Amino acid sequence: MAMKLKQDISIGDNLHTLRKRAGLSQEQVSARLQVRGLAVSREMLSQMELGKYSIRISVLLALKKIYHAKIEEFFQDL
Repeated sequence: MAMKLKQDISIGDNLHTLRKRAGLSQEQVSARLQVRGLAVSREMLSQMELGKYSIRISVLLALKKIYHAKIEEFFQDL
């Protein structure tokens, strides 16, 4: 029997807060990720912020640069 792993924590609220702090729309962030070779649509980013789509480490590291954030900020108050 295959067991489905469930995401144990959601950083969605922090993703949303950091994006807003950077003054960027979801469309702008999606475009910047795509320029970096990461296929993330606006819809996928929205789902990440809602905690309904798991974020890849490569995307997290790119967002760190785009948002000019420290990695710890993604995990604050969890």
